[in-house]
Amino acid sequence: MVGNTFVVEKTCPICEKTMRVVKTRSRIMVVSRDEDACTHYANFNPYLYTVWVCEHCGFAADEATFTTKIPDRHLGILRNILLTRCIRVPFVEERTVGNAATAFRLALKFQEILKGKASKSAKYAHQLAWVYREAGDTVQEAEFMNKAAEFYEAALAKEHFPIGELTDNAVIYLIAAIYYRLGEKQKATSYLSRLISDKSVRERERRIFDKARDLWGEIRAERKK
Repeated sequence: MVGNTFVVEKTCPICEKTMRVVKTRSRIMVVSRDEDACTHYANFNPYLYTVWVCEHCGFAADEATFTTKIPDRHLGILRNILLTRCIRVPFVEERTVGNAATAFRLALKFQEILKGKASKSAKYAHQLAWVYREAGDTVQEAEFMNKAAEFYEAALAKEHFPIGELTDNAVIYLIAAIYYRLGEKQKATSYLSRLISDKSVRERERRIFDKARDLWGEIRAERKK
């Protein structure tokens, strides 16, 4: 891990105290990528550090949440919970899988409390699944892959895309890839067919179309074995 991370100080938007967080450097050697966008790096797992946690009040979220204005209504809810209790999560510079899992689970809990966007909960659940994948914990990986699929499906039904760089077609592909990795090939092909039968996807989002076509072909090839 030496050289891949560094510690910075930030102000927690909830308790307004100075907190320490670990950030990862941008230049890390990529080894491989899985169908569902999980990227494997050389001797390092940056997903361990995706979620920041305030060491004073216990608030947990991604960097974007910490560094952009939180709506006043949400601030009130979070402060009512966190400033009246002692949810201390000690700062750890080199996280273990357990440390990361605690951070992600807290972030998911706060999302639930705030009735936050399903797309953000999907991101948290999906990346926690990747943390477990890297650690070889297939049971926990499957649990959070299933949660991620449920959140992504809810996001498709309720949210307007694009959200950041994430389009609705990209979400459809991710759901398909998740079900493929979970061994639910019928569900995977159902979502993939929505992409490869849509002419506009082929014309406007060629990368997504090609990935969907390739995964569809892989599933068909496996069925013939």
